[in-house]
Amino acid sequence: MASPEKLKFQKSHEWTRVEGSIAYVGISDHAQEELGDIVFVEIPEVDDEFEAGEEVTNIESVKAASPIYAPVSGKVVKVNQELEEAPELINQKPYEAFIFAIEMTDPSELDKLLSYEEYQKSIEEEE
Repeated sequence: MASPEKLKFQKSHEWTRVEGSIAYVGISDHAQEELGDIVFVEIPEVDDEFEAGEEVTNIESVKAASPIYAPVSGKVVKVNQELEEAPELINQKPYEAFIFAIEMTDPSELDKLLSYEEYQKSIEEEE
């Protein structure tokens, strides 16, 4: 499992793993537990552009549908096609199964994201 301590998080439960100018985005273990069995992942289009905080796509589970937001501004450069056939990968490997990768136009936006510790505290405050 990828180490969540090395990731950045949004309060809306997305994680971000940065590799150079590319930000890989998925949902946290907490989010997938809350959603339950994931049955569908809407895959965004490569080359679509988004602003930080903008809704990129949706995930559907047996319980609910949930929007996925862009952690940073940029252009989608890669999507996880495996999720079309096997959306349950998010339940099985939440910190490895990315949904999309975005080429950042403003890496300083990463400073607004939460560390793993800060994210854990935000979850505790919600409950």
